[in-house]
This record gives sequence, C-alpha cells and structure tokens, in this order.
Amino acid sequence: MKRMHIHIAVENLEASTRFYTAMFGGAEPTVSKSDYRKWELSDPKVNFAISQRGVKPGVDHLGIQVETDEELAEMRERFASAELPVMDQTATTCCYAKSDKSWTVDPQGVAWETFRTLETAPTYGQSRRDPEPDAAACCAPAPATITFRSRA
Repeated sequence: MKRMHIHIAVENLEASTRFYTAMFGGAEPTVSKSDYRKWELSDPKVNFAISQRGVKPGVDHLGIQVETDEELAEMRERFASAELPVMDQTATTCCYAKSDKSWTVDPQGVAWETFRTLETAPTYGQSRRDPEPDAAACCAPAPATITFRSRA
C-alpha cells in the first residue's frame, strides 16, 4: 500500500502544529521534535510533515511512501518512465528516519521522493542541499544534483 507524502516548510512550528492538529480532527503528531512534526494518518491516507529549518516557507517536497522493496522498485520505474532525472539513496537518514529512497524533480521544479522507511533515527539527518548534517529543511535534492538514470 502506498501513502501520499507532503512536507511543508513553516515559519512557526507551534502555530502550524495547532492548525494541522485541528485540521486533522485533533490527531496529534506521530513524531514531534523541536524542529519537525509528522502525522501518519489513515483518513486521509497521508504522511504529512512540517519543519522549521530556515528555508522559505511553503511546499518543500511531495512524495509517495511505500511499504515494500517491490513497491519502491515500482515507483522508481515510474519516475524513470517519466523520463525525468532520478537520484537513488540507500539507507539515508532524513526526517528522523532511515530510508531507502529515490528523488526526482518534476517539470515545474517540484521535488518528489519515493521512499521506504527502514527505522527511526535520533537525528534529522543530512540534507542533499547542504553537506552539513541537520542544516537544511529536508533531504530534497536541488534540481542540479539529480542526474538521469538509465532504464535497464
């Protein structure tokens, strides 16, 4: 089963947490850190995250969370079949989780990821935008860092 993922950069984490908790019918975040909140909801089926990490507020990236290696391979192939650049990451730490993932950027410049969470992590992780751990909004790569991957 796949779950939609939305990550939004916010200016005020506490105010945004109150807003999204109310919008999600009182559901409290499933992950709550000093700079990050995440809700994994069943209705709607979404992994919704917000973070306050010093980048421009707004949609940071979108994605599809998967549960199996087979689903991850399927989503990687979908990215590749769209003839978009793809960047794969294995056992990477981002958003307080260790995951296998792939990234692409759509024609409008919106970063998309597909990922399978392997386990939780004690730190936010290293961003693809900045080589220093815990320095940027999330792990979404800048468009220039993604290269085409051949479809073999």
